Amino acid sequence: MTRAIYPGSFDPLHFGHVDIARRAAGLFDELLVTVFDAPAKRLLFSTQERIEIAREALEGVQNISIVSYSGLTVKWAQQHGVRVIVRGIRNVDDLSFESRIDMANRQMAPQIETCYLLCSPKYVYLSSTILKEVASLDGDVSHWVTPHTEQALRQRFAERKR
Repeated sequence: MTRAIYPGSFDPLHFGHVDIARRAAGLFDELLVTVFDAPAKRLLFSTQERIEIAREALEGVQNISIVSYSGLTVKWAQQHGVRVIVRGIRNVDDLSFESRIDMANRQMAPQIETCYLLCSPKYVYLSSTILKEVASLDGDVSHWVTPHTEQALRQRFAERKR
C-alpha cells in the first residue's frame, strides 16, 4: 500500500489545493492531507479551522484523511510510514523552491520521494495569499473556494473590521 502526504498550511484550502489532492488521491492508496500546525506563523485560521475547511472541501474522496502535524515534513513522513510527499507546482518559481526542499529532504530521508503535480491551468495564478487579499477587500472569491470556506473568510474579515 502506497501512502502519500500532501502537506501545507492551507490557510485556507482553495480549489487549486482541492484539484491537487483529488488527483493525488487517484495515484496513491492513501493520501494524508497534512495541515501544518505552525503556532509561530501568523495564520488567518487556527489549525482546527483549517482541518474543518479541508474536510468539508474534500468530503466524499474515500482515500483521503485530513490530519495536523508539526515539525519537519520529511521527519513526520518517516515516522508515519509515508513514502511519497506530493507537491503542487504552479510555475518555475514553485519548481525551483520545491526542488531545493526535495534535495534537503533526500539528505535526511533518501527513501522518501517527492511527486510533483502541475496545477490545472485555471488555478496557475491562485494562492492563499491572493485569495485572502481579495476576500479582505470584499471581493468575490466564490470561484476559488467552497461556499463554506467563503463564509468562513467573510466572517473572519468582518471580525477583524470591528
